[in-house]
Amino acid sequence: MKTPVVLIIFRRPDKTLQVVEKLRQVKPSKIFVICDAPRPEKPDEYEKCEKSRAIIDTVDWDCEVIKNYADTNLGSFRRIPTGLDWVFNQVEEAIILEDDCLPDITFFQFCEELLEYYKNDQRIMAISGDNFQLGHQRTHDSYYFSRYTHSWGWATWKRAWKHFDLEMKAWPEVRDKQLLRLILDSDRDVKYWNSILQDTYESKIKAWDYRWTFATWLQNGLTILPNVNLISNIGFGEGATHTVSSKNPFINLPTQSMNFPLQHPQFVIRERMADKFTQDSVFHATLKNRLIRKLKNIVKAYEL
Repeated sequence: MKTPVVLIIFRRPDKTLQVVEKLRQVKPSKIFVICDAPRPEKPDEYEKCEKSRAIIDTVDWDCEVIKNYADTNLGSFRRIPTGLDWVFNQVEEAIILEDDCLPDITFFQFCEELLEYYKNDQRIMAISGDNFQLGHQRTHDSYYFSRYTHSWGWATWKRAWKHFDLEMKAWPEVRDKQLLRLILDSDRDVKYWNSILQDTYESKIKAWDYRWTFATWLQNGLTILPNVNLISNIGFGEGATHTVSSKNPFINLPTQSMNFPLQHPQFVIRERMADKFTQDSVFHATLKNRLIRKLKNIVKAYEL
């Protein structure tokens, strides 16, 4: 495989090993490895980080492995985007996997073909391997277009990543001029994302992927999503940074293989019904879970 792969690792050697074994099957010629440093207050992380990094040294096919290991802990919301800045200073396109994102083998060909197909199409900001439609078939094509930038296994170009802004400097103007009303479908969605993006801007939510979503929206960009799920997130529960709930309906979502040759959509138009389902089942459900957790914590504090 000619397309460079970015592998983001940290403290889960067992998960890292599974993803490396998938890479061994497709044998990319270049791998960029991004790893954060362990946190001083968590002494057990030193050994786990070292074991994860040692797995990278087992790459034994003809492959250039380029490492970017942090000296101090940055946290995922800084480590991932700064690592991707480093990657896209060197290459024009890449496939990106975190250590808990286990792909179907066809994910790599899917990304590689579409990176070439849409290389110069400024409307397309990313290609994802995720399908969260839970069995709902939206089109008869191989993929559809969405406003949501699912990042459990994805790919993008330097031309798109250059729009990422960790500081979200444009947010106050977007918020004050109520520009989300030009992007989203309903007042409920606007209210939801106003809250999410404001908390992200203030770093109450330390998540790089919301910042990436915001960056693509400012470009009126679209993400390609497959009509079958190509990525299983195996990182839920203990040891996870964000995906900690074992009750999440997308835990270990099974994968399917993509059929080739790809059936390309005739028109580059967003699938609104698919996006509505995603907003309701992924994002509003996430907000509901957060509110439930907060309520439980309040009750516990009161009982104490």
